[in-house]
Amino acid sequence: MPSDEIPSNPAEAGPVALDAHALEAEKGATGYPEPFRHRVSGRARVRLGDRFGLTNFGVNITRLDPGAASALRHWHTRQDEFVYVVEGELTLVTDAGEQVLTPGMCAGFLAGRPDGHQLVNRSGAPAAYLEIGDRTSGDECFYPDDDLVCRNEDEFFHRDGTPW
Repeated sequence: MPSDEIPSNPAEAGPVALDAHALEAEKGATGYPEPFRHRVSGRARVRLGDRFGLTNFGVNITRLDPGAASALRHWHTRQDEFVYVVEGELTLVTDAGEQVLTPGMCAGFLAGRPDGHQLVNRSGAPAAYLEIGDRTSGDECFYPDDDLVCRNEDEFFHRDGTPW
């Protein structure tokens, strides 16, 4: 169902409750063009919000293998993001530097603030976090460490505007 459609039948929205541990994760799935895809190959994500038919915001549980990154370091023009660590140890990388996050710690990223962020698992054990973000249309995503800009969720360009 497209994200801008509201189900006319509440049953189309999906279940009311489910066991997130029983769901299969998408391992390494990304829309990133080559040569960037390998940088998230150790990421496994379950798109929980989609399972419920949520359209205003997304909710994912994401697991990072040791050495894996959540994403390329990035920031959004229109979409807020929030993460909550549920297992293991993750390093938050921002323009201000690095901070180790452990279970119970959280971080929020305000839309329009050009402070690139990402989570990296620098520990020797898997780590997991809950990520929540809105689905505001017209968002652009900038990657300050890479020659990459994203528009409309999956259209990637070089900084000069040429398509990937």
